[in-house]
Order: sequence, then C-alpha cells, then structure tokens
Amino acid sequence: MEYNSQRSKMSISEYGRNIQKMIEQIMEIEDREQRNHQARAIINVMGQLNPHLRDVNDFKHKLWDHLFIMSDFKLDVDSPYPIPSAQSLSRKPERLGYASNHIKYRHYGRHIEKIIEKACELEDGAEKTALIKLIANHLKKSYLTWNRDAVTDEEIAGHLLELSNGKLQLDENIKLSLPNEVAPPPKQMPKKKKFQGKPGQNKPFQYRKKN
Repeated sequence: MEYNSQRSKMSISEYGRNIQKMIEQIMEIEDREQRNHQARAIINVMGQLNPHLRDVNDFKHKLWDHLFIMSDFKLDVDSPYPIPSAQSLSRKPERLGYASNHIKYRHYGRHIEKIIEKACELEDGAEKTALIKLIANHLKKSYLTWNRDAVTDEEIAGHLLELSNGKLQLDENIKLSLPNEVAPPPKQMPKKKKFQGKPGQNKPFQYRKKN
C-alpha cells in the first residue's frame, strides 16, 4: 500500500493525484515531440476538471502555468506562453502607496481641506467672501452630523482659521445657518391611530374569559 507520506508533494491539490502522476510520467519521456503532445493532452484534461477557469481571462495561460508549477518547473516542453519561474512566484508584491495625509478633523474630511486650499488662492472680494460662508456652513453641517453636541459660529470660525493656516477668516457679521437647517432631526414614524368604532361598524374581536 502506498501512503500519502511516501508520495511526491502536490503543489496544486485541486487537480488531484492522477494529474500529478501524469505530469511526472511525461517528464521521463525522452522524445520532445511526444512530450509536447502529452503535455497538451494533460492541459485539456486539466481544463475539463476545472470548468470554472473558462470564465477567467486567459484561462489557457493559467493552465499552462499550473502545469509548470506542478512539475516543480522541471518540465521541458514548448509552451504557447512565457514559461514562469520559481523566482517569479516567490517574489513579494510591491507595497501599495497609501495616502499618508494627516487630517486635522476627521469629521470634516479631506475634500473640504482641498476646497479650503483653493479658496486661499482666490483674491479678496465678494466671490471669496461668499465661498468662505459656504465652507463655514458645510463645516457646521459636518460637525453636527457626526457630533450632536451644540457648536457655535465662533468655534466653526476658529476651525476654518486653523484649517486655512490663518488665511480664511469668517466675518463676525455673518450668521451661519441654524442647527435645524444644516442638520434637521430625523423624521419620526407616524403613530398608529386607535380604532374608533362608529355605529354600524364591526369592532375588532376581543377575547373575554368566562367567569
């Protein structure tokens, strides 16, 4: 009896032990043309055993890569695709470059900081003053969305001054929107009306215990 501990290691177990043995057998064939013929036959069998790979782009390419992986990259046949190497599989993927931008107030978000940067580049005038008011109202709305605590216009003006590095200052005479205007309270579900019977109407059945 042959035990699994005595058998060769399977790199890709999804194809089964029989495919692994077939690959090992064709590696012993000396004639290259016959070896290529047997390799293409194994590829067809591998595709039939894994029909889900047909939905994958370049599934034939993937089958050939699996063939070389299962042979421990020792199979010498002509492949229609570039032959992979053990080094290419062991190579670690490149580290993704995540954004490392520090956000001072997370409830305001990064986009409003970019808008503030653009507003700082505008020349003083009516357009810049109107934009400052819009930004301040947005800050107040975002604050009340994530923090239900009350906030004053002076606090919002201070946050705006800090986010703009002292370049955008809200006019003291400008009044921001009221809390119920920037962040209205959630709607309440209407209460169910109690049944009020009228003469001639059937009332809901009520079960009464017998004495």
